[in-house]
Amino acid sequence: IGSLRNPKVPKLGEELRAEGYSVFEDWFSAGKDADTHLWRYEQGRGHTYIEALAGLAVGHIFEFDRKHLFEADVGILVLPAGKSGHLELGVLIGQGKETYILLDGEPKRLDVMHRFATGIFSNKKDLFAELRK
Repeated sequence: IGSLRNPKVPKLGEELRAEGYSVFEDWFSAGKDADTHLWRYEQGRGHTYIEALAGLAVGHIFEFDRKHLFEADVGILVLPAGKSGHLELGVLIGQGKETYILLDGEPKRLDVMHRFATGIFSNKKDLFAELRK
């Protein structure tokens, strides 16, 4: 669920755990600048973007995230979220899993691709009611 930069993610994770769900959002503890620090580390080693993506450090992180995506039964994208969060939601959709989007207020632009999600919610109460079905 969520994004490294969205402080609502850990709170929602706690609430889902209280409902009895197993939740993967532990990577949030790496902080909002985790990607920036990793990129600087790779640049410091003289790596290009493509070399960094093919490297061991990024590979470990990717496999860790991939494992949890493939084990998930349901995915929730908590907005706002970055490109990676949207890609992860797409992976879950491609696997035929239930996916939900939790909006952060009224969006400023219409994203028609959000219709790929199983459901879109403007509040946690309605999202939780759907998850309980």
